[in-house]
Amino acid sequence: MNAPTATLDTTARQPELAVLDDPQEQQRFTRWREGRDGQRVGESVLRLSGMYCAACADTIEQALMDVPGVQSARVSASAERARIEWDPSRTRVAEMVQAIRRAGYDAVPDAAAPARALRQAENRQAVWRLFVAWFCMMQVMMMAWPIYVAKPGEMAPDLWQLLNWGSWVLSVPVVWWSAAPFLKGAWRSLRTRRIGMDVPVALGVIVTFVASSGATFDPGGIFGREVYFDSLTMFVSFLLAGRFLEMRARHRVAAALEEALARMPQTAQRVRADGSLEAVSVHALRPDDVVQVALGESYPADGELIEGQTQSDESLLSGESRPVSRQCGDALVGGAVNVGAPVRMRVQRVGADTRYERIVALMQQALTERPSLARSADRWARPFLWAVLVLAVGAALAWSLVDPSRAVWVAVSVLIVTCPCALSLAAPSALVAAAGGLARRGVLLQRLDALEALARVRRLFIDKTGTLTEDSLALREVQRAAGVADAELEALRLRAVVLARWSRHPLSRALVQTLDGEEAVPGEGGWTQVREQPGQGLSALDAQGREWRLGRASWVAEAPVADGGDALQAAFGPRGQVLLTFCFEERLREDAAAAMAALRAAGIEPALLSGDAPARVQRVAQRLELPVAQAGATPERKLEAVREAQARGEVVAMVGDGVNDAPVLAQADVSFAMGDGALVARVHADAILPSQRLQALADARSIAAKAMGVVRQNIAWAALYNLACIPLALAGWLPPWAAGLGMATSSLLVVGNSLRLAR
Repeated sequence: MNAPTATLDTTARQPELAVLDDPQEQQRFTRWREGRDGQRVGESVLRLSGMYCAACADTIEQALMDVPGVQSARVSASAERARIEWDPSRTRVAEMVQAIRRAGYDAVPDAAAPARALRQAENRQAVWRLFVAWFCMMQVMMMAWPIYVAKPGEMAPDLWQLLNWGSWVLSVPVVWWSAAPFLKGAWRSLRTRRIGMDVPVALGVIVTFVASSGATFDPGGIFGREVYFDSLTMFVSFLLAGRFLEMRARHRVAAALEEALARMPQTAQRVRADGSLEAVSVHALRPDDVVQVALGESYPADGELIEGQTQSDESLLSGESRPVSRQCGDALVGGAVNVGAPVRMRVQRVGADTRYERIVALMQQALTERPSLARSADRWARPFLWAVLVLAVGAALAWSLVDPSRAVWVAVSVLIVTCPCALSLAAPSALVAAAGGLARRGVLLQRLDALEALARVRRLFIDKTGTLTEDSLALREVQRAAGVADAELEALRLRAVVLARWSRHPLSRALVQTLDGEEAVPGEGGWTQVREQPGQGLSALDAQGREWRLGRASWVAEAPVADGGDALQAAFGPRGQVLLTFCFEERLREDAAAAMAALRAAGIEPALLSGDAPARVQRVAQRLELPVAQAGATPERKLEAVREAQARGEVVAMVGDGVNDAPVLAQADVSFAMGDGALVARVHADAILPSQRLQALADARSIAAKAMGVVRQNIAWAALYNLACIPLALAGWLPPWAAGLGMATSSLLVVGNSLRLAR
């Protein structure tokens, strides 16, 4: 029980941390559950800053696990997010944040305001570091150029020395300010007895700067008279540019997530005991509260409809393609939109217990799971970095015995020539170029690493509603009752269309679109006293005062009538009699069939995975010749289907558009979201299809395969370059300036090869 006391002492000195232990504040980023021993366990999600590589994730995880009371900690470097399970009787959130800060990083709750401020500060600092590095690099290159082109004896010694001094002055801010992330990262790695990519980078920067400084101020000393400030500043500038682009991509995803979570309303109209309304925060709602929800607003919590009848648009939560009728006693889902009429509901579940928040929790859990490709890269990175360090130290020791005056420069040459600049650009440069080519074909990548998985995809799960189908419906056929003559059919159809104009229901809009410019019935059909019955349809009186209805068949006929099962139908006729039945079907996207055929030709097997009704799912699957189709799939079932395919060793892609698709999009190896889909889905997809063209999926696969081919070429060149130059550097035949020139040339060749993908 000492941990809470320590936390109080710490937070007393840092008041901003004390807020994190406020129970009301913790509702924004903490979920509570019962542990195995019956104790209360908190599950908090924090956003992190200051991370540059996978080794940072290990460092933060270790720092969190050292806090008494922390049961588990999972950190994702790509998502900059930590998911922590902790015992509230032994520790507090403020203590966990303090531990992360002591490790050299920073953390804030996964909520909009503090996370946004943290991103802005990180972005502002990164811009300044990049500006200083590139500005100084250009000036240093200008000063180094006369030394490069001057022939022996053409440049006076004092002018030579003056140019070296100027280069040193300009290199100081690059090392002290711009290269600070590399130096800090290397120090953190060494302090935790781990090795990361920053270690050889920092060693190369420090050794080159120290040796070049010695050559500048003591040309006759052990470092000689050659300086390499140009190679130093160029090296730092290139690495900073790559990290800046990666940071900006992560920040865009984080900002979009915050906007997506705004779908849940922030306030609600709670009904007082006297029947009056009061506006309260959704965090203040409690079970059994009565809330009034206006037309067009989202339900603030899960609950039960107790007054009124309405329709609920749950398409972004459940995958249901049409609004669902809700009567008194029916369940309402938080986050769904009330599209029928103003109603009152009784709150049953709030906050983390709502279905919407559970979907977000699934999404966050999938994001914090480190993929197998990242773990594989971690295993190979450490041996490579150790080999670089061993080569440099071994070269210095060997040359200290052969020629001590050349030992330092040989070590510097080895560090520079083996610096993974070309190797680090091999994949990013190709992926960026491929992303540009995809953008011109209607595919916007949000995660460049997805191209590697996309090139190996063999299974594609695709949602139906809003993905394979459009938002609008198409009239399939008109069925008429016995006794309706051919001459009456057209007149009845036109009257039904005119009545449908009074409603914004999807079936009514689809019926109106069938008019196709035809002249309407004079006097707008003669309808008067038009009323819309939520969940049933439209009613109106004709010129003779007779009531007609357009809607559910059982409502129109006032008798039990088969509504066509899962078919989309609307009946029309005088009250108590169905004369016409309009049968609709979902409208497939124009290129859906061609896209599915192209994917199969590319060796990808598409499978339909939808939360919609079985009959509608099977009908779409038959039209697209999809042999595998799962209907009625909940977000949990979709996630399970993807995990089962991944367990079989398949590389899985997912295409969706709704909030219910967000967890499975995060879990899939590569994911696509439609451009007009839910914001949560678009945030956590690897790519977005703003053009809505499904054919772009086949294009993306083709370009991804080409990109991986270019990556292999780049890696082969980088490997060949290292195999050729490392022996030269070890033998002392490659001075640092030549090593720097070779590194730059190798990088340019890699970038030039990658630019072919941007055509």
